Amino acid sequence: MRLACLTLIALFTTAVRAAEPPPLASGTQIRQAVSGNTVEGSMDASGRYTEFYAADGSVRAKDYKARWTIEGNSMCWLYEGQPKDCWQAALKGGQIKWIRGGKVLGTGAVLKGNPNKL
Repeated sequence: MRLACLTLIALFTTAVRAAEPPPLASGTQIRQAVSGNTVEGSMDASGRYTEFYAADGSVRAKDYKARWTIEGNSMCWLYEGQPKDCWQAALKGGQIKWIRGGKVLGTGAVLKGNPNKL
């Protein structure tokens, strides 16, 4: 009985830990990861994306352009005709997780440079 209780506690603790968002990156870490690089991934609300983040703050994608900035510990985008949109991020091994309200709502892989020639 005691072993079963300990097993249930361990499983519950692991499930709670898995649901927690990963540690957040600083603004400096986000800038170092994305500036001059491409991020390919998917957002829960809008689907797949591929964007090149030029060091001058411009965003280039296949069908649109935008601007990016780092504000505090968040990355912000300004798409034409839209209000500024800021997200926190978690970085690990070339992967990025986009976080808002403590929840991971998108993911991506950081690719060196501009391999898609955007």
